[in-house]
Amino acid sequence: MPTAIVTGASSGIGKAIANVLLDEGIEVYGIGRTFTDSIHTPLFHPICCDLLDTTQLCTIVKEIQSVKSINYLINCAGVGYYGLHEELNPAKIHEMVTVNVEVPLLLTNLVLRNMKSCQGTIINISSVTAQKSNPHGCAYGATKAALSSFSNSLFDEARKYGIRVVTIQPDMTRTNLYRNANFKEGPTPDTYLLPEEIANAIKYIINLRDGMIITELTIKPQRHQLTKQ
Repeated sequence: MPTAIVTGASSGIGKAIANVLLDEGIEVYGIGRTFTDSIHTPLFHPICCDLLDTTQLCTIVKEIQSVKSINYLINCAGVGYYGLHEELNPAKIHEMVTVNVEVPLLLTNLVLRNMKSCQGTIINISSVTAQKSNPHGCAYGATKAALSSFSNSLFDEARKYGIRVVTIQPDMTRTNLYRNANFKEGPTPDTYLLPEEIANAIKYIINLRDGMIITELTIKPQRHQLTKQ
């Protein structure tokens, strides 16, 4: 049975991805800070871990790999703080860099060598902010640009081994990512994406025929509109 590791699996896009993978018959180890409303199936293994504790995180992934071959790594966990860069504090900057960049790099490093044997798939959930200027979100945009750059380079490095590396860049999605912002998605369905829509895009990607890959996918709602909060 194929096996996946999904970070940020306790809510939002990560939880939707976990559900889609489970529907595909894939065993999922979901990593998140808390699981107050977990997925109830023997194929889902919720693992509570603060991603800022990278030592514990690496230990957990090594333990999983000791008993399972990892076919899919989905780096979905993310955190964002917004506003003028001068108003951020070092702790917030550290958290964004660790969760959005360091964690995906570390987990990929841990699974990549063994993944060659199963020609696995690594999917990084980046953001449309990776491709543009982001005033009032400079640091967040920079972390997502770093993640997208890493994904693109990793694909060229690992493609000869049959490993697929995919970057998903969603626009405004109805999740709790914006809990630290003074804005959120617009009020109508054409101004935001749903977590399930990102997950369904991943379902399409993992079911592509062998020998074909979508390396980068940007997903946007039809209209751009924000609401103050």
